[in-house]
Amino acid sequence: MSQTALWSGHQFGVYPPNSNWSSASGIYIFAGVENQRWKPLYIGQASSFQQRFSSHEKWNAALKNGMTHIHALGVGKQSDRDVIEKQLIAIHQPPLNDKLK
Repeated sequence: MSQTALWSGHQFGVYPPNSNWSSASGIYIFAGVENQRWKPLYIGQASSFQQRFSSHEKWNAALKNGMTHIHALGVGKQSDRDVIEKQLIAIHQPPLNDKLK
């Protein structure tokens, strides 16, 4: 698998879950692999990746559902994160997103 992934026109970096995360803000996707393609399990946003991933409520469920990587896209502006997150959830319907579907 490559170091980047394209989701609905947005180029995400691809990282193992145990990466050292910065305090950057953005959109993230907990992803696994199915039939040699990325499968989104959960899509969310964070004002700090480091803080968000330290105690994420969907982390264990994502691991149980096959999370192998986290895809991250830096997005500084809150209103932009809101739009991108909502769009990606609507298009990809990840199984662990149960609030914005």
